[in-house]
Amino acid sequence: MKTVLITGGAGFMGSNFIRYVLTKHPDYKVVNLDALTYAGNLENLRDIENNERYTFVEGDITDEKIVQTVFEDHSPAVVINFAAETHVDRSILGPKHFILTDVLGTYTLLEAAKKYGIERYIQISTDEVYGSIKEGEFTEESPFQPNSPYSASKAGGDHLVRAYFKTYDLPVIRTHSCNVFGPYQFPEKVIPLFATNLIEGEKVPLYGDGSNQREWIFTEDYCQALDTIWHKGEIGEIYNIGSGWRISNLELTNKILAAFGVGEEMIDYVEDRLGHDWRYAVDSKKLQALGFKPMKTMDERLTETIEWYKTNTQWWKPLKIKAKL
Repeated sequence: MKTVLITGGAGFMGSNFIRYVLTKHPDYKVVNLDALTYAGNLENLRDIENNERYTFVEGDITDEKIVQTVFEDHSPAVVINFAAETHVDRSILGPKHFILTDVLGTYTLLEAAKKYGIERYIQISTDEVYGSIKEGEFTEESPFQPNSPYSASKAGGDHLVRAYFKTYDLPVIRTHSCNVFGPYQFPEKVIPLFATNLIEGEKVPLYGDGSNQREWIFTEDYCQALDTIWHKGEIGEIYNIGSGWRISNLELTNKILAAFGVGEEMIDYVEDRLGHDWRYAVDSKKLQALGFKPMKTMDERLTETIEWYKTNTQWWKPLKIKAKL
């Protein structure tokens, strides 16, 4: 039985993927290395914490000693690096932690992967490294033009991963995903923030006039896409992960409002974000060629997500109080 090391596994995307791996791949053990920052929450994994194929290790990927200990104790065959600081607003207020985790942390993992030998290293990254695009789509060959400290730090980590492939022949794959949504997402992100605000009878804060556009994918579809890349993707390649569901922030807001039976009177238009990217859209034909396609429509997935937050108030209410959201 092989071991996969998933870093940042107590966060939104990592925890969903751990659950997916344990369900879909009974031939794998999972080691979850997570520093338990504000967005890391072991409640995300309470249902599988006693699974004999799951091990949690608390630690920061920037800590060389902890990372080395994990590799020595568990001998992972695969590393999937979800660990990252990801919230753009927080990166604008304080870039340092983003640089440390997303760049230095990636370096630390790559060094360990090189030293101990692995079958595959997968870097989880974002379409935001490409910058903003007025029309058309970003391909895997699009140049990096990051516009926030967050996307710049992720781009830095991506460049290191590429360098370790070219220089040391490390078996890496890089992924660039559009926005992911679904259960267990920290309520500072737009969909859970808006849904939980409306549950509490509060207005939703919308940047600018809401005309900025994003592409979205549901977490279960994202997990399937990543699994496809993991087992069918080629070493050294980059894969964009997208659904084709592109929508303006205002359109998305109106869909969420409609789910609660309220209108635009519940929108609080706030000052636009500094350096706010206009539009993201990724060409994911390369991923589709491996056999991936979303299982349901994104409208159906949005409805499922809203219902999850309605029925899981005990999960998100303490997080909003602690984060003062």
